[in-house]
Amino acid sequence: MTWLITGGAGYIGAHVARAMADAGERVVALDDLSAGVPARLPEGIPLIEGSALDGGLLKRVLGEHAVTGVVHLAARKQVGESVAEPTRYYQENVGGLATLLEAVAEAGVRRFLFSSSAAVYGNPDADLITEDTPCAPLSPYGETKLAGEWLVRAAGRAHGIATVCLRYFNVAGAAAPELADTGVFNVIPMVFDRLTRDEAPRVFGDDYPTPDGTCVRDYIHVADLADAHLAAARRLAAPEATGDLTVNIGRGEGVSVRELIELIGEVTGDRRPPLVEPRRPGDAPRAVAAAGLAARELDWAARRGVREMVESAWAGWRLHHGG
Repeated sequence: MTWLITGGAGYIGAHVARAMADAGERVVALDDLSAGVPARLPEGIPLIEGSALDGGLLKRVLGEHAVTGVVHLAARKQVGESVAEPTRYYQENVGGLATLLEAVAEAGVRRFLFSSSAAVYGNPDADLITEDTPCAPLSPYGETKLAGEWLVRAAGRAHGIATVCLRYFNVAGAAAPELADTGVFNVIPMVFDRLTRDEAPRVFGDDYPTPDGTCVRDYIHVADLADAHLAAARRLAAPEATGDLTVNIGRGEGVSVRELIELIGEVTGDRRPPLVEPRRPGDAPRAVAAAGLAARELDWAARRGVREMVESAWAGWRLHHGG
């Protein structure tokens, strides 16, 4: 098979592209380079600069490269930005997906893997979040991911496309320093950024109903996430692949923000105590995946721990930002 990976030069996309190529899959990357970095991709993976909103380009790429499966990761993904710019998020995340699925159906591609998010769940009252936990997203970003899942399944049914939707939790770490996330939007790089500027890290709320009062999250190493994409792609590549599957991708273990900051202090050597600030609207006290379905359906389980995520992310931070 030949797989088109949209967003293939991004932080997650490049990890997925490398994992699939290393496993012997033929890969083509498409990226508008708004956040992607071409150097993340190894030699031998073609990179087409362009957008999933460009239907003509998509049709040419699918045909010229004889694409037989698509991994769709390209999307805007910042919760706060989505609240400020909801129409942009719907246009790019849902509109781009609709354009891509139209091109896929016309080209006769019958395998489609969609990058979704635990943001579809919102703030559930559950110790472990299963795939059957009701979805109630709290942001336009989460809404676009849920709408995307609906669209993927509907297109799959209409056109005979086998589909998988991966709902992944908090992604961190790097397989190599040069592949690290260069943004400062998630908790680990946010703490690194504060420490690099000689400032104490921040905790938003320490009065949640959790063991230490701070939010608890499920962190997944990006290399494990890439392996999950490879496992899902191979499931889709099977001759008998039909229907749709939606799967959580997480470790099934919770880590509190305070525990994470303490671990970052151990790794970086900067153990200054965090500043406690007011809660942020919409933060759930606990969001931890039930990971059993991924093990059963994809024969996949996370292998890397939180310390490895922090250590590898710190190596990448020092390469890109100093510190």
